[in-house]
Amino acid sequence: MQSVAETGSTNDDVMALARKGEAEGFWLRADRQTKGRGRQGRAWQSPSGNLFASTLVRLRAEDPSPATLAFVASLALHNAASGFLPAAYRDDLSLKWPNDLLLGGAKLSGILLEREGDAVVIGIGVNLAHHPEDLDRPATSLATLTTPPSPDVFLRELAERFARRLAEWRDDGFGGIREAWLERAHAPGAGLTVHDPSGEKLEGLFDGLTEDGALRLRLADGSVRVMHAGDVFLI
Repeated sequence: MQSVAETGSTNDDVMALARKGEAEGFWLRADRQTKGRGRQGRAWQSPSGNLFASTLVRLRAEDPSPATLAFVASLALHNAASGFLPAAYRDDLSLKWPNDLLLGGAKLSGILLEREGDAVVIGIGVNLAHHPEDLDRPATSLATLTTPPSPDVFLRELAERFARRLAEWRDDGFGGIREAWLERAHAPGAGLTVHDPSGEKLEGLFDGLTEDGALRLRLADGSVRVMHAGDVFLI
């Protein structure tokens, strides 16, 4: 585990190290990023006091689908964050497809997966001390409910939780991870708006996940659309 005061993007740095042969399990944390990004190239605000970190997974031939590592990471985040919240607020944590952690319905963290060859770099940002106010969806931070841990302390807990979930994913397959994710997600029947990559906007009800982790969206006519990518908003 390594920390730096400032960098452009921890994902870029870890990917560069992956190309040079860095081993699985390496973590890099930055106090501040100048070019942080989220899914679909969105800028990720990176004020000091929040967590900005990336880790590396080396894919093996027998591993489940690499895309399902997003569920491994989001479960590890849920496990880690719950330990820093007062007990009365732990039930306010939930997961939103494909990889967001929500607190009271507002975004607490984000995950970005990038792959090159057998290397998957997983970038994680968590709003510990600060959260943005100018997003297209509500955001929050741990500081709204409690004294937040330092990024180093949070990362130590997260890295341990991630290692456990990764071992579960490898040893038992995606099925157990999928069930654990569903237990912590918005309830079946929750209203969703989905913007798919083509720009189409769909509204429907959350109908669970397929066996490979795609979103099932039940439309007004009773049909089900299977979504493999898209932006999801709770209604």
